[in-house]
Amino acid sequence: MIPSSLPHPDTAPPMAQLHLRSYREESLAHRHDFPQLVLPLAGHLAMDIAGREGLADTATAAFVEPGARHATRAGGENRSLVVDLAPDAVGSLQLEALAQRPFLPLSGAAGKLVEFMALALSDTRPAGKTLQHWIPLLLDTLTQQPQALSRLRLMLARVEARADHPWTVAQMAQLAAISPSRLHEWFRAELDTSPRAWLAEVRVARACQLLRTSSLPLAQIAQRCGYGDQSALTHALRKLRGTTPAAYRKTYLA
Repeated sequence: MIPSSLPHPDTAPPMAQLHLRSYREESLAHRHDFPQLVLPLAGHLAMDIAGREGLADTATAAFVEPGARHATRAGGENRSLVVDLAPDAVGSLQLEALAQRPFLPLSGAAGKLVEFMALALSDTRPAGKTLQHWIPLLLDTLTQQPQALSRLRLMLARVEARADHPWTVAQMAQLAAISPSRLHEWFRAELDTSPRAWLAEVRVARACQLLRTSSLPLAQIAQRCGYGDQSALTHALRKLRGTTPAAYRKTYLA
């Protein structure tokens, strides 16, 4: 079980804003600074995305890159699931793949996922928070190249926010909804490190920030950064930064 003192997944910043939308026959060209997916549920849309024209329908999704000028023209009655993605929700490799091919054929699996998300969004019960968990899967399905870092990002943020917690690899894996062995694989592939080594760097970086910017006692800094005591903080800083907490702080106070 995830400890009850940890941030609940629903408190994390949303990966996307989801809307059910119908378009008019004519739409003025515009642009926005966030990535967007347009997923028609009924009818079709003629779109011009950064000078590339195409048709979005129930078998074809459209992706609008941040800053791209685009226009949409409806061909009669239509309804779409529109996903306004947070700027950091799309991994760099996924963003490149989507931008190169803004009109994406939907596989049967992707189409069913879109239908499910639209149904959940139109339900009388609140669905926005629940659907956040489906955004990485939707992106992976559309690009057909899973980006582990995008799946890990929320977990990384939650762990960093609670650096004082005595994290285990199993707890970190549970936050990412994967097995510990898979978590190790993703850390090695995406961050070229291990979960424990990454966490050690996070804690040392947090300790160094507090040493530079506060006058907190060393014992209190150690506690805030997840160390059992001041000697553990000293050992970690000596190992990863080649110095001691007192010497590090003195450098910035000089």
